[in-house]
Amino acid sequence: MRHNPGPARRRRPFTQVDVFTDEPYRGNPLAVVVDAGGLSTEQMQQFANWTNLSETAFLLPPTHPGADYRVRIFTAHEEFPFAGHPTLGSAHAWLEAGGVPKQEGVLVQECGAGLVPVMRDEELLAFAAPPLTRSGPVAEEDMARIAAGLRLPRHELVDASWLVNGPEWIGVLLESAGHVLGIQPDFAALEDLKVGVIGRHGAEAGPDFEVRTFIPGDAAAEEPVTGSFNAGAAQWLIGGGRAPVSYTAAQGTVLGRAGRVHVNAVGGDVWVGGRSTTCISGTVVL
Repeated sequence: MRHNPGPARRRRPFTQVDVFTDEPYRGNPLAVVVDAGGLSTEQMQQFANWTNLSETAFLLPPTHPGADYRVRIFTAHEEFPFAGHPTLGSAHAWLEAGGVPKQEGVLVQECGAGLVPVMRDEELLAFAAPPLTRSGPVAEEDMARIAAGLRLPRHELVDASWLVNGPEWIGVLLESAGHVLGIQPDFAALEDLKVGVIGRHGAEAGPDFEVRTFIPGDAAAEEPVTGSFNAGAAQWLIGGGRAPVSYTAAQGTVLGRAGRVHVNAVGGDVWVGGRSTTCISGTVVL
């Protein structure tokens, strides 16, 4: 039987961007197909599975008149309506490819979660954190699984909340950054829970919080830097008075990365920002 090759493949502009860092290879990599027109969902998912990164983004012309570009975001196994580091990495790639926003200083991204504004300030890009579609207390049964997965006594989990803004995160507050850095996770015990932990650093100069995120079964079971989780955590912590309206979070430290997430609450919005740098540029045949 003759194999059906499907639609003809062609060379498409492609970049791999390191997000939430200005030091190449010290942040969270994102694969970006800059011109994804004509690709099917199945083709996008297959390529995202092949890249074996936490996420792969596909840039498309917008369908909404207020948007500058549209992005579809895939993990190795599923499509996300929104994710943080793909939002900043996609904006970086779109600008680098010659994109000119309709409004000076602000890009408008169209994605599965709707329209997401991305503010541009010199080398820093920041997105407005989308509203949480689920928040609030976590069932004690899940808390027990999380404590087992983090290999911590239940009483060391200071507080927790659902932080769903596309990915279904559960945020866990620990007593300190040291507690966060000391975790040796048991991914099997976490089962299918996506868990982010955050703890405050001391008074020394540097980042205010330390963050780690765990996604059992994913290509990157511990993600180097996670925009969506930091966006949800910022709304939770600032809203509850546990974090100032402006702070910096470090992530990826135990992985040898130097991710920095800049958070600012302005006029009722929480902006989550960082720097990005292009590490690979060329074409991909799709």
